[in-house]
Amino acid sequence: MKYALVTGGSRGIGRAVCIRLSELGYSLLINYKGNVAAAEETAVLVRANGVAAELLNFNVADKENVQKILGGWMEAHPEDIIEVLVNNAGVRQDTLLMSMTDEQWDNVLDTSLRGMYHVTKTVLNPMLMNRFGRIINIVSLSGLKGMAGQVNYSAAKAGMIGATKALAQEIAKRNITVNAVAPGFVKTDMTEELNEKELAKMIPMQRFGEAQEVADLVGFLASKQASYITGQVISINGGLYT
Repeated sequence: MKYALVTGGSRGIGRAVCIRLSELGYSLLINYKGNVAAAEETAVLVRANGVAAELLNFNVADKENVQKILGGWMEAHPEDIIEVLVNNAGVRQDTLLMSMTDEQWDNVLDTSLRGMYHVTKTVLNPMLMNRFGRIINIVSLSGLKGMAGQVNYSAAKAGMIGATKALAQEIAKRNITVNAVAPGFVKTDMTEELNEKELAKMIPMQRFGEAQEVADLVGFLASKQASYITGQVISINGGLYT
């Protein structure tokens, strides 16, 4: 069976990506850290498309936890293949650098950047042996231009962008593509506290994006139609930053 693994797949962009990949025929491994109810809701929506869905509860920032849960699943399913990996897990803890704590810096960097490393490293060898794979990293407008109050988040996402470009060159000959998707303002739990009405005035399209729009782009990059696209960072931001 061919699987797609989506980290942070319980809500928001992650949930939309899980549903889109299930529409492409992939069974889903839905990673979540704490909200099991939301993860189960995502699994129900995925199974409605006639594919399997399994929940994997692990903290992407914790190497031993990743190896135990994700590595354990892979050992228990030697005939199954994780063809698509979407590194979506991330957290925001916004504040000016002058008042940022070490914990706020570490939490944000560990979840996005260290988490991408742990999960990708775990699934990469089977992809190399299979000579096919799609790795898609969800980054951010913040990682491209930097955002005041988001030094930690901007650094984490910029690091993921650099890793995307480097890894793409390492494994392209094995028919594995590595790309990044950089959303701007998208309606999710993570942006609920923002003043959408005011911020939309900054965006040429005058609105926030929808999680489904991001998921559609991820779905294309996961498809065989995107086989010659690798090492790219594709913005989806309504023209906010070009």
